[in-house]
Amino acid sequence: MRIHSLFLVSFLFFLASAAAAQELDTAKIDAVLGRAGQKSPGVYRFGFPRTDLHVTVNGLAIKPGLALGSWAAFSGTDADAHVMGDLVLLEAEVAPVMLKLRAAGFEISAVHNHLLSEAPQVAYMHYMGHGSSTEIAKQLRDALGQSKTPLGAPATATPTTQPPPAFVKTVEDTLGRKGNFAGDVLGFGIPRQQAITENGMTLTAAQGVAEAINFQEAGPGKVATTGDFVLVAAEVNPVISALQEHNIQVTALHSHMLTEEPRLFFMHFWSVGDTQSVADGIKAALSHVAVK
Repeated sequence: MRIHSLFLVSFLFFLASAAAAQELDTAKIDAVLGRAGQKSPGVYRFGFPRTDLHVTVNGLAIKPGLALGSWAAFSGTDADAHVMGDLVLLEAEVAPVMLKLRAAGFEISAVHNHLLSEAPQVAYMHYMGHGSSTEIAKQLRDALGQSKTPLGAPATATPTTQPPPAFVKTVEDTLGRKGNFAGDVLGFGIPRQQAITENGMTLTAAQGVAEAINFQEAGPGKVATTGDFVLVAAEVNPVISALQEHNIQVTALHSHMLTEEPRLFFMHFWSVGDTQSVADGIKAALSHVAVK
């Protein structure tokens, strides 16, 4: 009986050790990228906000969290990891960053605009990489080094006891959801109902397949909104109509990935206006999308 118990304990210890070995060693990735990521189920995600840029749209200064956030999401194991994400780049940075990524075996899945009439013009590069977690982290950092993306550890945010501005409650009440207010931007990541896969891997909201909707104060009683709706084909034109009916401009419609199932379309949008009116428009568009 004692031998059986010892065997059972040893077997359970083996299983626990094997499970631990299958996880990403996030501390090693942090060390390579020079900052801490954020854990969510199955994904370890990093943000690289372009705090070095001063981008305006028709005179409105864009906060980094509104539309200037490069990101990378790691999944898998240390030996067999995947990374995917989106890089915010100036025009002159696109070619050298792409060259570095391709030399490292990364796939480029899209390069395009998300905004219109911004100054300076920015491009968005979507990518995917595969390999050991530390190796692909080093390769990504080397590629980012071809741009002026800030790579040092970000400053620690100072805790605030100040209540959020009034627009936050208006938007949250209208959408019937709680967002995340940080860096003067209210952000929502609303997951779709059905599973999304890429190369057979089921993706999570943190890997860029959630409805990403951001709001920034744009003056007394006004907000700017931008982001992207993640849509299947049948949803595209109903969402366009709902946005147009509320004076929200569609700025881009395109793909972000290569082999996703079901096929997805990413619709970017922009509006500045009365907070309630803008929030109503986003709510109307979401009513045509199969979200949780």
